[in-house]
Amino acid sequence: MKNVLPSKPTFGIFDHLDEDGRDIGLQCADRLKLAEACDHLGFYAYHLAEHHCTPHGRGVSPNLFLSSVAQRTRQLRVGPLVMLLTLYHPLRAFEEICMLDRLSGGRVELGIGRGSLSAELGYFGIGADAVPGRYSEASEIVIAALKGGKLSYRGRHFELNSVPLTLRPRQRPRPPTWVATNRPESAGWAAANGANLACVGHSSSVRKVTDAFRAKREETTDKGNPSPLLGLLRMIVIGRSDTHAYSIAAPAYETWLKSFKFLYDLNGIPTPPNLPLTLEAAIESELCIAGTAAFVRDALLGQLEVAGANYLLCQLAFGDLPLEASLYTAVTIHSEIMTRFD
Repeated sequence: MKNVLPSKPTFGIFDHLDEDGRDIGLQCADRLKLAEACDHLGFYAYHLAEHHCTPHGRGVSPNLFLSSVAQRTRQLRVGPLVMLLTLYHPLRAFEEICMLDRLSGGRVELGIGRGSLSAELGYFGIGADAVPGRYSEASEIVIAALKGGKLSYRGRHFELNSVPLTLRPRQRPRPPTWVATNRPESAGWAAANGANLACVGHSSSVRKVTDAFRAKREETTDKGNPSPLLGLLRMIVIGRSDTHAYSIAAPAYETWLKSFKFLYDLNGIPTPPNLPLTLEAAIESELCIAGTAAFVRDALLGQLEVAGANYLLCQLAFGDLPLEASLYTAVTIHSEIMTRFD
């Protein structure tokens, strides 16, 4: 299926809030400075992952941190990517979403998912066999609750009887929803349910997912509906030279990788076979892009086109990358890429 890169791709921020070796308060303070800068620079949204019991994710309550982001910004949209509905009572999840949408003035982008690592869910007493059912029911309930009215539901995991929904999100009919996946079948579900898409991986592999999304959307969607965002996630470091970019990206990636592997090593779980174990491997697999502004610009736009994506999820802060490096990359993306589409 042919895809033409839109004349003006959209740029957002993705963050694991993975451990950088410092006190979490200092790290969060730096992330808020980065969010403020990205707000001024015209980035679309700040998306935060949810992880538990691992240095790979210190943002264990994304909505709590994002409420702080919302108070420090004016235009930047905010949202979990993803909110692990498997761990929430869906009524509580719905209420948190409503609060964040109200506190942010209607800027929530709601990513929902089940969680990618069973060990994290196991610490909460949720076995792998229960995950699909809990997530399916919780997502149905949250989507139904966002429509308003009294809520009733009877399932294997949850039962709700005429619950009065006294909170409502600010956005109508509901905040935009997101699904993170690398599977074409999940992309089809996202398209059928009006959700946006976030993907990570080699651009040629992501293309299979975005093609599946578009094919399903052609079948099921009113052509008058707004075009969805199809996101491509990349870790990005821009330096004053290739050598400079590599010199700061390599140790930061090593720190990020150590955090990523923490629960795998602790529980004796094999790491994903496609996990790049060096910066060079991460660049080869297109997970990471590092170099000069001109190199990064050409690489990013080329990968967006091959992937059939129209939204770039920029992971500007990872590992122990200094705030100054993240800010330099953000400013350069704005001046060398974003402004060229104005």
